[in-house]
Amino acid sequence: MPTSSAPFSPFFLGTRLPLIQAPMAGVQDARLAIAVSNAGGLGSLPAAMLTPEVLQKELKALRDGTDKPFNVNFFAHTPPAPDDAREARWRDRLGPYYAEFGIDPAQIKAGPGRAPFTAEIADLVEPFKPPVVSFHFGLPSSELIARVKGWGSLVLGSATTVDEARWLEAHGADGVIAQGWEAGGHRGHFLSDDLTRQPGTMALLPQIVRAVKVPVIAAGGIADVRGIRAALALGASVVQLGTAFLLCEEATTSAPHRAALRDPANHHTAVTNLFTGRPARGIVNRYMREVGPLNEAAPQFPLATSSIAPLRAKAEAQGSGDFSPLWSGQNFGAVREIGAAALVSELSAAF
Repeated sequence: MPTSSAPFSPFFLGTRLPLIQAPMAGVQDARLAIAVSNAGGLGSLPAAMLTPEVLQKELKALRDGTDKPFNVNFFAHTPPAPDDAREARWRDRLGPYYAEFGIDPAQIKAGPGRAPFTAEIADLVEPFKPPVVSFHFGLPSSELIARVKGWGSLVLGSATTVDEARWLEAHGADGVIAQGWEAGGHRGHFLSDDLTRQPGTMALLPQIVRAVKVPVIAAGGIADVRGIRAALALGASVVQLGTAFLLCEEATTSAPHRAALRDPANHHTAVTNLFTGRPARGIVNRYMREVGPLNEAAPQFPLATSSIAPLRAKAEAQGSGDFSPLWSGQNFGAVREIGAAALVSELSAAF
């Protein structure tokens, strides 16, 4: 097995394999996380989009479904103040699409879309004491971090730059997820909005390994045994894969999303802020081509979600992913329809 330059065991997560299934909001529930954890990796549950009732149900499913470690992921963003004028301008921009699908924009209700980790959510999570709790977009307050650690949970945070990795270590992270530019889904940046500061995984990873003393998890563009070995050779203690699991039987990936992943003609991804207001990587579709992919007029994260929701629903009802966030990393040529346990078994050859 390739050795890491880090002075700690690659199995600090308590798992049989140093492999994390990335939390992927909107395309999975506890079932995928359970399958990965039972297979020897660290299954993850994305919680930022879940209502308190659903989160409690999913946490109970995790506890009932596995006696192995698992991860619960939350966002740590600061919700923006609503901007009615900006929202109105954005809906005017989308007006032709609303007309095409017979949608009355005046009937679209604004909504938060994503919720950050709060004391109220901590109250709900505490009885389950997740072995690992991870955060995107920085970390919550020092008081909340102390509370999570008080449960005995390890805390992980995502960094897209060396400065962010150092910040996470200084603010209590037990491990840093080095999220390279290739990664699918939301960029985890929080110190700077300048996307040009974010390097690819194989450039970012060794820099972070040198900069921090905590374990480093490599994420972005890793989809197979060779990618895992490359990350380990550059000093990663653990690898995190997301896109590789999108076609797994246990994933809830929508039919249009699955179709896009299968079609070689769609193997073009871009970072876009159109769906949520925050940059995230997905397969380029009609909406991204015609409006973006990056558009400064889009409402701030996560307020942009309400404007696109009815368009997505109408298009998906017709079998189209033209207005759906088809999250995917750049390296998805090897993504296959396979059971999660079988995929973990195949990937275990890298260790």
